[in-house]
Amino acid sequence: MSERSTLRGSRLGAPSYEDERGVEFAERQTVAYSCTAGHRFEVTFSTEAEVPALWDCPRCGGESLRVATDRPEEAPIKPARTHWDMLLERRSIEDLEALLDERLELLRSGLIPGAAHLANRSRGRKKTA
Repeated sequence: MSERSTLRGSRLGAPSYEDERGVEFAERQTVAYSCTAGHRFEVTFSTEAEVPALWDCPRCGGESLRVATDRPEEAPIKPARTHWDMLLERRSIEDLEALLDERLELLRSGLIPGAAHLANRSRGRKKTA
């Protein structure tokens, strides 16, 4: 029993055994923000940090603007590219129509296994051009 561990447990909420001697804290700055609902609060940043112009309000979650700054310009929003848009970048409409005709012919001839019920449905459709 003489080989006991020297580690000892401590209870939850006990004071830390570490102290602040020899620790050099980073320089800090306090930045004020104000939200659209009128809430005003401060956030502490390092002096080396890039301070954002917008921050979420801790009370209401709304958008807050840094005090004494102008609202940053918003980047233009690009429209979402759909699968159809990406497909049209790779193939023309004529190529797609030729591919569709090819696949429908394979389907109707029974060369695509397990698709007999689809072949019967596709025969009833009229081709629009």
